[in-house]
Amino acid sequence: MTIDELKEKAAEIRETVLDIVYRAKAGHIGGDLSAADIMTALFFSVLRADPKHPEDPERDRFVLSKGHAAEVYYACLAKRGYFPESELAEYGRPGSRLIGHPTNKVPGIEINTGALGHGLSIATGMALGMRMQGRRGRVFVLCGDGEQAEGSNWEALMAASSYGLDNLTAILDRNHLQISGNTEDVMKLEPLADKYRAFGWNTVEIDGNDMEAVVRALTMEHEGSPLMIIAHTVKGKGISEMENIASWHHGVPDEDLYLRARAELASQRRKDG
Repeated sequence: MTIDELKEKAAEIRETVLDIVYRAKAGHIGGDLSAADIMTALFFSVLRADPKHPEDPERDRFVLSKGHAAEVYYACLAKRGYFPESELAEYGRPGSRLIGHPTNKVPGIEINTGALGHGLSIATGMALGMRMQGRRGRVFVLCGDGEQAEGSNWEALMAASSYGLDNLTAILDRNHLQISGNTEDVMKLEPLADKYRAFGWNTVEIDGNDMEAVVRALTMEHEGSPLMIIAHTVKGKGISEMENIASWHHGVPDEDLYLRARAELASQRRKDG
C-alpha cells in the first residue's frame, strides 16, 4: 500500500474500533486510537505474514504487549483476512472468541497478552528462539508507556541487547496517559530514549500518528542490536472529544458522541482518500 492508502486504511480501522466499542459497550478506545496508525502500518505494509497460512514458520511475529488494545488488533486482523469481518459484531458477547484481551484462539494472534509488562519478555524469547532455529522472520512488539513501570521490561531490554537480537523491533505507544493519569505523575519514565540507549538498543523517536514516519521507522535497518521506536502519539487520536483525556483510556461513547465521532472519522477518511 502507498502512504495515502495506509492513511485511509487507518481511518477505516478507527471507524471500526469505534463501532466495536459502541456496540459492545466496552473497550479501551483511547489506546486503540493512539495505536491505529502503528497497527495499520504493521498489518498492511510491514509484517511478512499470510492470512491464508498463519502458521508459516518463516512468518514475522507480532505481540501486543498492551493487550487491552484488543479492539484495534481484532479490527486489523479481520480486515487483513484472518477471520470474517462479520465476526467483529460478536466482540464481547458470551461464547465469542473475541474477548477483551488477545487470545490465540483467534487466527493471527501468537500469544495471549494483557498482563502488562510481559509482552517484551515474550517477544525477546521469540526472537532468540527464531534465531537459534535459523528462522528469517522478525518479531515486532507494541508496548504501552504505562507498563514501562514493570521491571520485567528492563530485564527483557537487557537480555535482548546482550544477545544482539536485531530481528526484534519494539514500538512504544508513547501517549503519556494511563488509566490513572499522566505517566510522569504516576511513575516518572523520562528520559526514556536515554534509558533504552543505555541498555544497548538502537533507539529512534517519531511521531507515531504520522504514517510516513511510522513506516520508515518500522523498516529501518538495525544490524547487531534490537530496535526501539518511541512513537509519540495522541490518546484517542482522531476523535477530538477523546484526544489527550485520560478517562478515555477505557470508556464507551453515548449515542450522541458516537454519531459525532463517526462523522468526524468519516470526514478524515474522505480527506485522506
